[in-house]
Amino acid sequence: MPTAPPPVLLIPQVLLEATLQRQAGAEPLQRQLHRRLQQAILAGRLAPGSRLPGSRALAEGLGVSRNTVIAAYEQLSAEGYLQPDRQGTRVAALARPAAATARGRRGGEEGLAPDQPALAQGLAQRLAHIQPTGAGTLFGLPLRPGVPALSHFPLAAWRRALDRAITQAGPAALAYGEPLGEPALRAAVARHLSVARGVRCSPEQVVITEGAQEALSLCARLLSNPGDRAWVENPGYRGAKAALRAADLTLHPLPVDREGLCATEQDWALHPPRLIYVTPSHQYPTGAVLSAARRLQLMEQARRHGCWLIEDDYDSEFRHAGESIGALQGLVPQAPVLYVGTFSKTLFPSLRLGFLVLPEALLPGLQGPLGELLRGGQRHSQLALAQFMESGEFARHLGRMRRLYRSRQSALRSALQQHLAVPHQIEGGQCGLHLCVRFGPRWPDQAVAEQARQQGMAPSALSGFALPPGPADNGLVLGYGNTSSELFAPLIQRLSRLMQAL
Repeated sequence: MPTAPPPVLLIPQVLLEATLQRQAGAEPLQRQLHRRLQQAILAGRLAPGSRLPGSRALAEGLGVSRNTVIAAYEQLSAEGYLQPDRQGTRVAALARPAAATARGRRGGEEGLAPDQPALAQGLAQRLAHIQPTGAGTLFGLPLRPGVPALSHFPLAAWRRALDRAITQAGPAALAYGEPLGEPALRAAVARHLSVARGVRCSPEQVVITEGAQEALSLCARLLSNPGDRAWVENPGYRGAKAALRAADLTLHPLPVDREGLCATEQDWALHPPRLIYVTPSHQYPTGAVLSAARRLQLMEQARRHGCWLIEDDYDSEFRHAGESIGALQGLVPQAPVLYVGTFSKTLFPSLRLGFLVLPEALLPGLQGPLGELLRGGQRHSQLALAQFMESGEFARHLGRMRRLYRSRQSALRSALQQHLAVPHQIEGGQCGLHLCVRFGPRWPDQAVAEQARQQGMAPSALSGFALPPGPADNGLVLGYGNTSSELFAPLIQRLSRLMQAL
């Protein structure tokens, strides 16, 4: 007997119950529609497999433009909530997360958020085994990943912000400040994350750190003990592995595919973690986006097994197609997620300012230890950054950089397609400052990267991000943030010649 087709929803009732807001200053209609559909899917009011109405029909029913509906559908499809097919658009099959549990209870029981262990010991001895990378010598070379367009930073506006901060704060700002960061900056960061990334937080949950690396180290030191297990993406960010290794954690690498981190039931049963490091909005270095189904499964399993997720929102501010992917932290209330970010890519690396958003459940237990570990320095820079953000200069700078990086990424992709004369596959490009290019084992990526450095280029070998590298982890990670568009063609031609010579 043939299977009955899924029901067709003429106009979802959830949209008819609440009219889209159209007054001046309201959120764009596209975002309102996206949020209502997302919430309806997460709440189960739009059943998995249900077919949504066509974009034209829904636009007419809601009295909005068809482009508004198309953009919302495309964003939800990119995030994994919807599945387009030849017959239209269906709701994806998602596992709904369980309700958040009460705070302050023990984390070993099923369905409860984990508690805080004692501080890890012996950090100084373990750090002695971490070797420096020497990456600073390659910082200015073209094609290096993770380097922003520093020549386009608005130095004059930043100088004015610094001058105001020094004048207004006076000599008092020369002393130690609040250990968790300047209140003005914590409030500005909380507001920005709420609007731009969908993060659920108050200023009290924000901790200002010396970049993302210190935030990762704090997570490892405060929430684990030596010998605990931590899951990491494979391939994945080397800095996270260094921070977790420094805390004497046992690393368990998990593969990454087109839907991001891939954890199986066997992984949970045989290798239960204390911490899970993940880059869901833009996986580094492959560029994959963690699908909605996997986000919900990961959140549910983390609660069930009493572990914490460390979300590194790497490069999420620079999305080049559609709306930005919302943060994992804001997906459900009281999520067991520590959210990490930095201003190194959005502003400039030597600023050395980042942030850590703590779950509300951890605040009582961690404020004391954090007050002992942190000293509240760089006060003038923190105050200047707060003014930079509140004045709108930060948002304007991000807008200019998104347009610039979108253009540079397009130029690099075109140069690769035209001039890289070896079989290759390009990955990523929807976000960030780099592309991942895979090729066959005939061209060992470590040798290619070394030859490129000798010729004045600084791509990274993909195998260097893997733990351990497999046959598929052979390729290059090519940065385009610090390289002008007109240089990509000659650079890729040079890269192609050296690869053919190898």
